[in-house]
Amino acid sequence: MFVSKKSQESHPEVPNLHLWKEEHIPVLGLGTWQLAGEECSRTVREALDSGYRHIDTALMYKNQKEIGTAVKDYDRDSLFITSKVPHTELTQPDFKAATETILRQLGVDYLDLLLIHWPNAEVPMEEPLTALANLIEEGIIRSAGVSNFTVTHLKEALRLDIVKIVNNQVECHPFLPQKELIDFCNSNEITVTAYCPLAKGDVVGDKTLQEIAETHETSPAAVSLRWLLQRGLIAIPKSSSKEHLRENLSVCSWMLTKEEMERIDAIQRHARKIAPEWAEFDEPS
Repeated sequence: MFVSKKSQESHPEVPNLHLWKEEHIPVLGLGTWQLAGEECSRTVREALDSGYRHIDTALMYKNQKEIGTAVKDYDRDSLFITSKVPHTELTQPDFKAATETILRQLGVDYLDLLLIHWPNAEVPMEEPLTALANLIEEGIIRSAGVSNFTVTHLKEALRLDIVKIVNNQVECHPFLPQKELIDFCNSNEITVTAYCPLAKGDVVGDKTLQEIAETHETSPAAVSLRWLLQRGLIAIPKSSSKEHLRENLSVCSWMLTKEEMERIDAIQRHARKIAPEWAEFDEPS
């Protein structure tokens, strides 16, 4: 197990990225997809004790009760909690009901960020966007966003102009850099959160990442996360061990060089890891 020698003795403070108005989001968070049961609760507690403040979940993950158990002893206002409403619950009534379920399961009064979890061509986009706008007006959520939206989806959301979309959560790693999508988001003041940032562990075997990791006395996984952060993205790696939680935090304390960034940008291996049957992608998978 590698922990960068460039990291501080105590965990470095995770920087925040401006969302909109007075809202900010920690650029490094804990992804919880596929975490369940006591392992989920334990991992979230260990993450919070280590210095994490951004926890990402979703109704589809079926772990929000366990996360709620873990966060109840921490100051709610110090945390940034993101959740998502699934593509099967996007009509206004269903969206509101799903949000109420999310709040009840988590045991919280509000969400910092709520996302549409995958678009659904069978439901007019006005439905979930209006639901998000209403939830902000009611003070139930502080910010609204989307997940797995392509440029085409985002253009439609921006054309409708119903609610301010501040974040798009998408798969992104050195084998799926998403440059066109990220450029579009940047030009429209939409932050991007990278899920699956380690390509389901495949980054560990990449020669370029291995060579750069040796230079920094860290791991290819840490290099991948640092590359994402230096592109201005938010990253939410999943981890269930204290060692990996600590290593992930350490990426906030060192930098890749311009040449190293360019080497990673030039990796030719491209592979999408998450492609459910209901997905709609503009770009090649």
